[in-house]
Amino acid sequence: MIISGERRIGYGEINERIARAASGLRALGVRDGRPVAMMLRNDFEAVAASAALGSPIVPINWHLKADEVAYILADSGADVLICHADLLPQIRDGLPAGLKLLVVATPPEIAAAYGVAPALAPVPDGLTDWDRWRDTHAPLTDAPIGASPMFYTSGTTGQPKGVRRKPMPPELQAAAARVSAIAYGIKPNDNQIVLMNGPMYHSAPHSYGMLAFRSGCTIVLEPRFDPEDLLQLVERHRVTHMHMVPTMFVRLLRLPEETRRRYDVSSLRFIIHGAAPCPQDVKRAMIDWWGLVVNEYLGSTETGIPIWHSATEALAKPGTVGRVIEGGIVKIFRPDGTECDVNEPGEIFMRQTAIPDFDYHGNAKARADAGREGLVSVGDVGYLDADGYLFLCERKRDMVISGGVNIYPAEIENALIGMEGVRDCAVFGVADDEYGERLFACIEPEPGATLSVAAVQDFLRSKLANFKVPKDIQFMDALPREATGKIFKRKLRDLHREGTLRAAV
Repeated sequence: MIISGERRIGYGEINERIARAASGLRALGVRDGRPVAMMLRNDFEAVAASAALGSPIVPINWHLKADEVAYILADSGADVLICHADLLPQIRDGLPAGLKLLVVATPPEIAAAYGVAPALAPVPDGLTDWDRWRDTHAPLTDAPIGASPMFYTSGTTGQPKGVRRKPMPPELQAAAARVSAIAYGIKPNDNQIVLMNGPMYHSAPHSYGMLAFRSGCTIVLEPRFDPEDLLQLVERHRVTHMHMVPTMFVRLLRLPEETRRRYDVSSLRFIIHGAAPCPQDVKRAMIDWWGLVVNEYLGSTETGIPIWHSATEALAKPGTVGRVIEGGIVKIFRPDGTECDVNEPGEIFMRQTAIPDFDYHGNAKARADAGREGLVSVGDVGYLDADGYLFLCERKRDMVISGGVNIYPAEIENALIGMEGVRDCAVFGVADDEYGERLFACIEPEPGATLSVAAVQDFLRSKLANFKVPKDIQFMDALPREATGKIFKRKLRDLHREGTLRAAV
């Protein structure tokens, strides 16, 4: 069954709902691979219904605002959007004419977790209620076709790109199942109880959750991550498996010792984490607490999961992010395109060959630019040791990973430069004990302009999701520049590291 708060639903009932929803989507014209957009908290019904028709679901980060959502809808070609009721106010202005909007009433446990006003939880009058609409259709009897989701991942240009996976050929299915079992530890009919504590608009939690769903696991949904709430759910439901990010570990370890000892976590069998580097002391502390159940992967939406390692390997090779598993390939290249030697840092190119290759939707050039020898780079720099273990050194590009969420400064800079009084700006990541990294913005005002931290943040919140708004902002008379005139971000990072660059109050 699937458990969320006090609600429980068995697989028999949810499979019937999926069949009815698939029938309804087909009646709306969903066919021939046309995407369906979804702006929901963790959900299996809409994903499976769309996939049954051979149409990819497009999970939209529910923090996004109207313009951001409008771009994804237009770029993907999705003319159906399934959305939680309380999220509508933040996106209504960006919804295109002709969009087929299906609204899901916000469940009580989600409303409570996010402080949703009671008036925003029900489906507004005049809009199509998903539950009522779905139940007016007879269940689809056709065999499910299947389709991979299309995730939107931003690039250094600030424009999100849709990662569209090619169809899964039959000869890869067995290999893909084996790789999933290795990476996530989930196997069919193995009495697993999975706690979903992260958002399935991200590719890794999504693939993890859908694997658990397809494997018939009992799935417990935590409406919103809270460290003590997680421990309570583990003890109450005897949870065996979880997907996590290092920020969650940090928050769990900050609980008072008496709180941590209060809960029985002995049921845990397989924890997998990724999405961001995990500090060695944090990793060791979690292994000391939970035992040799803490495993790690390295991958991306584009590459899948080619790199993985166990807790035992983490103790033997402190700081590694793992080595290749079945189907994984990783190579390290110098700038001239030649392959690096052992222990020599270079740009990391990798891929999981047990899953189909991908295209950037409508952007063949970006796909070609990302590849080398059939592998993909997301801009990380690292090296392989003599035993084949991969170590990360730095990020070649400017992407910031804060709390496991990828944030691209170019997108923030593009928005910020449109604010009256801003002459130029630079946004970059700085170290943060809890989130791994946080955003820092340096702004060069126009002569005579008066800007404040609050005004800048309010402006950005009107344009971008809140997690993209820097908490730390510094105003500078002149930003440091290279000989070409380009802002010298490395110097700004160095100034921050030295303590001479501090956020304005």
